[in-house]
Amino acid sequence: MLRYLIKRLAYYAVLLLAAVFLAYALAGAALQPRVYFEAKVPRPAAASVERQLTDLNLNDHTPVVERFGRWAGDLVLHGDLGRTIHDTPVMDDFRRRVWVSLRLLLIGSLLGMVLGVAAGAWSAVRQYRISDRLLTVVSFVLLSTPVFLVALFLKNGAIAAKDAVGHEVVPFTGYETPGLSGGLGAHLADWALHLLLPTLSLALGGLATYSRYQRGTMLDVLGSDYLRTAEAKGLTRGRALVKHGLRTAVIPMSTMFAYSFLGIFTGAAFTETIFGWHGMGEWFIQSVNEQDVNAVVAVNLFAAVVVLASGFLADTLHAALDPRVRS
Repeated sequence: MLRYLIKRLAYYAVLLLAAVFLAYALAGAALQPRVYFEAKVPRPAAASVERQLTDLNLNDHTPVVERFGRWAGDLVLHGDLGRTIHDTPVMDDFRRRVWVSLRLLLIGSLLGMVLGVAAGAWSAVRQYRISDRLLTVVSFVLLSTPVFLVALFLKNGAIAAKDAVGHEVVPFTGYETPGLSGGLGAHLADWALHLLLPTLSLALGGLATYSRYQRGTMLDVLGSDYLRTAEAKGLTRGRALVKHGLRTAVIPMSTMFAYSFLGIFTGAAFTETIFGWHGMGEWFIQSVNEQDVNAVVAVNLFAAVVVLASGFLADTLHAALDPRVRS
């Protein structure tokens, strides 16, 4: 299994390099930092604009491969992601925002996956019953509702609850209460409350998606010969389903988890903006509007690392669940 995982890790390292280069090339071609400087009032001299662009490694007159080489060299040798269009270190913003987004992304995606797999397996066992049909309807409603709309519904519901009772029931803006006093327990409870609505907005979509796929794979397993054999050997129906059926049916979900993570990250960009979370998604939107190439590439680097790390985790789970893969 170790040899298999080492091969996958090397494969993902190559993918990461390719993804970052493509992100840099696309950002360098699509964004126009020169326009940002030339639009200032009073308009700076052309020589001043040229000098600023060169100093920030944003000069479109320099070949993109050369700019990428300088950027990648600074990252590898010094851990430097360059400077923003405002001439501040990109790494400062990156460090401040990355943990904000990771909290939301990891909890939201894992919660959506666990609940979705459980709901899908439960729905398959109760095929065509009222509970199965009800879950199907709810899942398709959630699948057809954009993430930002779910987030707005949740936020407006929290605002309505506040207006009804006269005080805030669930926090609906920010990721912590400024100036909160108390010990670690008070701060953990505060973080959990602020996480509730943004996490739900991401997890509900994942729950709907995973439940549909899990229901289909579980239905294929229910009629299998090895499941009937396990029951014939004395295992109860429930034990056979959990020990043999669910383990087999969940294998495709491990692969799906890796490649659905990017969609979750895209939804988080809207969720962070709606709930006032100053994370990577909000930063990406701001950076595109400001034509900030280095900041956009930093966000894409984060997204690539997270997606490929989830892919490696999915490969590890797949190998652990299916001995044929690691042989």
